[in-house]
Amino acid sequence: MINIIFWDVDGTLLNFLAAESAAVKGLFLKFGFGKCSDEMIAEYSQINKKYWKQIEKGEITKEEALRARFVEFFASHGLPVAAAEKFNAEYQVRLGDTVAYCDNSFEIVRSLRGKVKQYAASNGTVVAQKRKLKNSGLDALMDGIFLSEAVGAEKPDVRFFNAAFGFIEKSGIKIEKENTLIVGDSLTSDILGGKNAGIKTCFYNPRGEKNTSNVSPDYEIKNLNEIYDILKKA
Repeated sequence: MINIIFWDVDGTLLNFLAAESAAVKGLFLKFGFGKCSDEMIAEYSQINKKYWKQIEKGEITKEEALRARFVEFFASHGLPVAAAEKFNAEYQVRLGDTVAYCDNSFEIVRSLRGKVKQYAASNGTVVAQKRKLKNSGLDALMDGIFLSEAVGAEKPDVRFFNAAFGFIEKSGIKIEKENTLIVGDSLTSDILGGKNAGIKTCFYNPRGEKNTSNVSPDYEIKNLNEIYDILKKA
């Protein structure tokens, strides 16, 4: 019986793409770069995903990646790459200004409070994630929040989960891996990380994208409300 859930944040509980778009578009105007079109946002999003994959593989540090993504994006549009560092710093704050829930995630997390222990587990920056979780009200519903910057390791690294397990057990809660579940939208971060840690995994796949990786989740859902059925079965 599942008694602990780790929730990924971006793309699982909260709509990251909506926050990303609003933040970049707003900062383009503030920095005097003009209008940032939806096509440009889509281009940036792909660049961003590329760098996050490199972070997950340990090929680049997060600090390097967060700056490099904007350097690459700005260079492709003839914008001053020297502004990338300042732009990124302000971007981290702006990400928390737009709150859009995936499905009815807030109500789901609230309904499970007291029935299972729930923890946020994110690779996002401390600045961005703390602001998002506070503004969304999700922070008050969680039994704990684990952010890779504070933990010292990124999902899917097992050290991220071991650190979380250690913290939870210090609070007096016994970790039973067969009764612990991670829910996330990334096969290479959340699901692989869960596999590495020996816990159950649930792939949140709202667009029904084909899994071409060699990572096989224990469960797959298209809507977060399906979590209730999993909790009944598991």
